[in-house]
Amino acid sequence: MAEPYFGHRARLYQLDLYDSPQNIADVIVESYNQGVRAINLVNDANLLEAYDLAVEQDCKMNVIATVGRSDVDYLNPNYDVAKEVDWDEDIELFSTYDCPLMMVDEFIVDGYDWKLTAKILSEINSTGALSGLITAFPSKTTDLIPENLDMDLFDFYMIPFNSISYMMDISAFNASQREDFKQRLLSLNKKVIASRILAAGVLQPKEAFEFLKNIDYVDLITLGVAKIEEASDDFSLLKKY
Repeated sequence: MAEPYFGHRARLYQLDLYDSPQNIADVIVESYNQGVRAINLVNDANLLEAYDLAVEQDCKMNVIATVGRSDVDYLNPNYDVAKEVDWDEDIELFSTYDCPLMMVDEFIVDGYDWKLTAKILSEINSTGALSGLITAFPSKTTDLIPENLDMDLFDFYMIPFNSISYMMDISAFNASQREDFKQRLLSLNKKVIASRILAAGVLQPKEAFEFLKNIDYVDLITLGVAKIEEASDDFSLLKKY
């Protein structure tokens, strides 16, 4: 998606990947060949075209959908604009895929319009898919959820999570802070998905995997790769953990 938080690499990702669905498809296929069987997709024409191209090569994965994705600036988000996205269209679209899980986008969740978030979760649940929340603020949002949302509405919780607390709303991440964060997450009693485990490229895959192998409260991870070689190297390494 060439997100701006990748800095100068964002422009390269746009030219090499986002603007070329076939290049994205090649990365998806290599990921599949390395054993990956699920992919996180948003309602974006280029990404969906790339996935369709991969499927044509017998690369069929479970789709973990992000619902309500908008074009707001990640670095300076306008949460009111994010709430106006056609999330119901996303749910309808991904209901046609092999999509066991749909998750509400972070710009909606972190806008803290709990009535809207509950409505989206209910609509997802009505399709028969499992539902979840995505947040960019795992500390603040985790504390707010129990008092503002029916906990029976969702099953999964995706958070940025890495050893240096990069892109997390936690200033430091020493042993005591990690334990406190763990207990707060466990209190939600949800399946936790760790995202941004490489800290937008600050960490090497081996560093990230070494850290995560000792974390017993993370159930799944999501990992971005930008080249065929990265898919081959990173997922081959991941198998060892």
